[in-house]
Amino acid sequence: MAAKVMAGLVALLMGITAIGWLTDPASAAEGLGMPLLDGVGRSTQVGDFSAFFVGVTTFCVLGILRNQPVWLLSAAIILGLAAVMRTMAWLVHGAAFATAPIVVEVVTTAMLLGAAYLMNRGAKAAPEG
Repeated sequence: MAAKVMAGLVALLMGITAIGWLTDPASAAEGLGMPLLDGVGRSTQVGDFSAFFVGVTTFCVLGILRNQPVWLLSAAIILGLAAVMRTMAWLVHGAAFATAPIVVEVVTTAMLLGAAYLMNRGAKAAPEG
């Protein structure tokens, strides 16, 4: 149960953000510290960010509904890589260090890894048959 609650909290947070990108991309972009671009840049920005948040939400929901930790690990990989790539942008490309978003990504990644561990441990403890 704890695994599903942790994964559900991440799904809720990511789902709310996904809805923002789908319904009010200007506010969603502003919330992530960027302007909403124009033209093909807007298409890329809205398309890629929507796919990121909808994808992570979908992986979390699939993990919860199917009781399969591999889906939670998929979401954790995406979120964890976002934290790594933000850090690389700071180290290599002169971006500002995005402390708050990185903390959120690290915490949600840890929550999903913990949920996957608990879900897997629960599956191994359950009797077969």
